[in-house]
Amino acid sequence: MKIKRQKQAKRTISFYKYNFCFREPFQVLIDGTFCQAALIGKIQIKEQLPKYLMGEVQLCTTNCALKEVETLGKDLYGAKLILQRFQIRRCPHFKEPVSASECLLSMLEGTNPHHYFIATQDNVLTKSLKDIPGVPVMYIIQNTVVLDKPSDSSLKRVQAVLAGELVTTSQQQNINKLKEEQGVGADEGTRRKRKRKSGNPNPLSCLKKKKKGPTQPTKSTDGDKKKRTRHRKRKHATEATAGQTVTAKLNPA
Repeated sequence: MKIKRQKQAKRTISFYKYNFCFREPFQVLIDGTFCQAALIGKIQIKEQLPKYLMGEVQLCTTNCALKEVETLGKDLYGAKLILQRFQIRRCPHFKEPVSASECLLSMLEGTNPHHYFIATQDNVLTKSLKDIPGVPVMYIIQNTVVLDKPSDSSLKRVQAVLAGELVTTSQQQNINKLKEEQGVGADEGTRRKRKRKSGNPNPLSCLKKKKKGPTQPTKSTDGDKKKRTRHRKRKHATEATAGQTVTAKLNPA
């Protein structure tokens, strides 16, 4: 039974990893009801949750959940001690605390952008969480921690993304990032003026300009220089004179 439960948890975690970009360390928001059930079932939350989720885990809660446990009196004193050991996430109800269920719902912001797991025994809260896509819910049954199967809203969203009707969470984040870089407001749709960063001046613009001197007219030297003429000696004249001297020697007078 334990192996079957572990395999089911592995499939569910893979579903949230690939479709809703869940990454380690997994953030688990815990309320007082889950701590009370763990105390009764003698479950070590810090030891068992990382093994069950097969990864690094950050256990956290809110001020409203702590206030709720404190107001319930001595019956939940043990749950209060356990809850105080976890990290406290800042909620918008610091001045006016609300119930733990309402506070945890507000931490999800409608789309669960921070990728929280919710650990609770509150049935009303669990029912409300199933209406929000991409929210893994954990609870304790028969002294064992159970990760609930993906809700119908999560399955429908994945089907819509595969059909091309919606974009994934990561794609939406990339779109928002591009809008911020381009200065486009999410509500207005108008393009804002981007502030130019003050950088170093262009080094080429800092160079001193060379002063150009007065241009002198070019003097033509054709008239000054005399053209040299070559005198070629005629070859046939020299040969004729040589022939005459030879005949004169042969025929002396």
